[in-house]
Amino acid sequence: FVFSLLLALGCTVKYSGYLEHWDEPFCTNCYSKFPGLMKLGKDITLWGLEIGLLTMKKGEVARFVFTPDYAYGRQGCPPLIPPNATVMFEVELLDFLDSNESDAFFELTAEQQDTFPLQKVLKVADTEREFGNYLYRKRHFEGAKDRYKRAFSILGRSPSSEAERCQIDASKLLVLLNLSLTYLKLERPAQALVYGEKALEIDQRNAKALFRCGQACLCMTEYEKARDFLVRAQHIQPFNHDINNELKKLA
Repeated sequence: FVFSLLLALGCTVKYSGYLEHWDEPFCTNCYSKFPGLMKLGKDITLWGLEIGLLTMKKGEVARFVFTPDYAYGRQGCPPLIPPNATVMFEVELLDFLDSNESDAFFELTAEQQDTFPLQKVLKVADTEREFGNYLYRKRHFEGAKDRYKRAFSILGRSPSSEAERCQIDASKLLVLLNLSLTYLKLERPAQALVYGEKALEIDQRNAKALFRCGQACLCMTEYEKARDFLVRAQHIQPFNHDINNELKKLA
C-alpha cells in the first residue's frame, strides 16, 4: 500500500536521528544550509525513513519512531547504533521530485496530448521511467511494469523531423529494455521477448536487447532462437560476463 502513495522519487530533506534517551543526534544534516537532492533507495536507504517520507507533503515537518525492523535491525550499526535499537527521526521535507506534471498529462485527452511540445512529452516519459526504476529496485515489478508502459504509451507520436525521430527512439529504447527485463522478473518471457524485439527494431545491434531476447527464448525452451540472439549479443560484446554465462547455461 505504501507504493500507491508514492509521491517522491528524489527529495530535499532536513533530518536528525536520535537514539532513545539521547539529547544529541547520532546523524544530522541540519548544519547544511542547502541540503542536496537525495534519492529514495539510493541516498536514503533506512526503510522506515523511506516509508515515512512517502507519506509527507512538501513543507511538512514530522517525527517518526522506528522499531529495529524499520531501522538498523538486530545487528545495529556499530559503533554508533547498538543492536535492536529503536530510533527517532525528526524530518522536514523541503522539496521533492514528483509526478504531478506526469499525472496531469495522462488526464488529458489524446487530442490534447498530441498538442504537447515534444520536449515536455519526453520529460513526462522520463519521469514515468524513473518512477518505474525506483519500483523495480524495490522489487515491485508489477508497479514498475505499469510505469514503464505508461511511459511507452505516449512515445508513439509521429515525428516531424529526423531529429525528433532520433529523440523519440532514444527514449523508447530505454523504456523497451526496461519492460523486457521487468517481464523476465515477472516470469512472463513471451512478453519479455515482444518488448526485446521491439527494441531491436530501433537498434538491431543493441546487445542488451539481444541478451534479453535470448534470456526470454531460453526460459521458453526455444533453444535455437536463444542461441541466435545470444551469439549475436556476444559478437557485439565478446567479453560480457552475463552474455557468456547465459551461453554456458544454454550449452
